[in-house]
Amino acid sequence: MVFLPGAAGSPDFWRPVADRLPAAWDTELVGWPGAGEQPHNPRVNSFEDLVDQTQTAIRVRSDLIAQSMGGVVAIGIALRYPQKVRRLVLVATSGGIDVQSLGAGDWRTEYRAEFPNAATWITEQEVDYTPQLARVTKSTLLLWGDQDPISPLAVGRRLDAILPNSRLIVLGGGSHADEQKQPGAVAQAIIRHLS
Repeated sequence: MVFLPGAAGSPDFWRPVADRLPAAWDTELVGWPGAGEQPHNPRVNSFEDLVDQTQTAIRVRSDLIAQSMGGVVAIGIALRYPQKVRRLVLVATSGGIDVQSLGAGDWRTEYRAEFPNAATWITEQEVDYTPQLARVTKSTLLLWGDQDPISPLAVGRRLDAILPNSRLIVLGGGSHADEQKQPGAVAQAIIRHLS
């Protein structure tokens, strides 16, 4: 199981959930170079670079568990390196679709204020996987909070309609960081999906 964080980039973001999973499960928490307060890597200057770098960390066919920006990377890996992906768990992500038309709030100004040294491509690059999403046939759990202003429930519903092998679970009162706020509920949903 490979855990992919959001734009804050810290591999520890998923720790509260990963610690609640069965001890026998092999987990790896990945961080993003240049995101949040993570050190920059001169070879990572775009989402494509991040997809390529991340797939090298996947040693065997794995389940990708991804939040927000991590979901965009997970979809990129599933499209470009499908042999490395067994199943997907996507949480509060755009998944590479246009979320503005679905009522998503703009997170970029607040992100830049919080992380002024983060790589500029994180907030400037737009990724559009919409035409390719139907090719992602891996079993996919979509986990969404119903109070998320950054990736509202309408985004989860749109991804559920596009992805051919997906199931949407809604967390009541959930927000954009349920991995931190209700890690037990997130962990239980992941366990059910991956068991």
